[in-house]
Amino acid sequence: MKSRFAHLKPAAWLALLGLAFIASGCGPQEEAGTDTGAGGSGTKRFIFLTNGDDPFWDACNAGLQEGAEQFDFASRGLSVVMEKNNGTAQGQIEKLRQFGSQPDIAGVAISVIQADNTAIADEMRNLAGKGVHVITVDGDVNRDTLRDARPYYIGTDNVVAGQVLGRAAAVLLAERGLQEGGYVQFAGFTDNDNARARMNGFQETVGESFSQVDRMSDAMDLSKARDNVRASLVNHPNLVALVGIWAYNAPAIAEVVEERGARDQTTIVTFDAQAAAIEHMANGRIDAMVVQNPFDMGVKAVALLLAMHEDDQATIDAMFPNKDEPDGDILTTGLRIIIPEEGSPLESDTFDSSPAERMTLPAFREWLATYGLTSS
Repeated sequence: MKSRFAHLKPAAWLALLGLAFIASGCGPQEEAGTDTGAGGSGTKRFIFLTNGDDPFWDACNAGLQEGAEQFDFASRGLSVVMEKNNGTAQGQIEKLRQFGSQPDIAGVAISVIQADNTAIADEMRNLAGKGVHVITVDGDVNRDTLRDARPYYIGTDNVVAGQVLGRAAAVLLAERGLQEGGYVQFAGFTDNDNARARMNGFQETVGESFSQVDRMSDAMDLSKARDNVRASLVNHPNLVALVGIWAYNAPAIAEVVEERGARDQTTIVTFDAQAAAIEHMANGRIDAMVVQNPFDMGVKAVALLLAMHEDDQATIDAMFPNKDEPDGDILTTGLRIIIPEEGSPLESDTFDSSPAERMTLPAFREWLATYGLTSS
């Protein structure tokens, strides 16, 4: 059925983006996956290329399809498809090269798996040289050395997100009567832009008396993620906190800590809200989660790619009003910090959750159920 917003230009519709965040059940979802065909006759495609395969991307894909519905892509001769990378830098390089040989592709949004990978940046530039609009979403390139590979980034301010989680950990550790101790941070890749920024932000705010013992990467291998937690607990028996940076790290930490009976000695704080992580928090195995907004990332990615495709400078200016200023090429999406229940020390005024919205787990689960989501 044709959207009631189909008559609106992207610039006019931009004001409705916030409403789209709570409308994830409204638009039809396409099956995420590989689609290397040319689409329908005359149809141009936007591609969203993930860094790997995780339920996090299902919420983002819902946002992509909602955006396509709201902007009436069918009447514009457009479609949007999510392609899930295999969790390697080479996988992204090969896919970007494939996109360059497919003339129906008009735009690409990519969550860059390794911020410093010059080959990925080169392929992004090659696409742009062929007239394909390229943006980054969720994971950016190294902004000091490779920023020219894309004009815009949409996603979380990951330094701020890390700082929010660091402040939460500091309050939780103080509640345990701890003033010092070691912690380990776990991520898919420690040289990924969002992982590095989150870890740095956490380190800045958890407190100088708490020392980072290690940053452990698992290359998005779920077995390796669990092995890393086991190794950290064996090699550093006096750890006071474990920090999960990517979505799947949360259940990996919770499960291994439970397996080894180490819950009493560890504060566990994580990013993102996989369905499994939500259950672990409900069962007392996770103390706090900083949650992003992948649905909104998808909607805004569609809005930006469409504006670039149609040379709609008014919409671009509305999305990036300070684009000629430092970091004006960055559009940030929202944050929440999820706490287990009423009575958590993170509910008190001693914890400043700004700029994240603070929400208890029961309220968050109700929100997810209301809009047909199982993770965020």
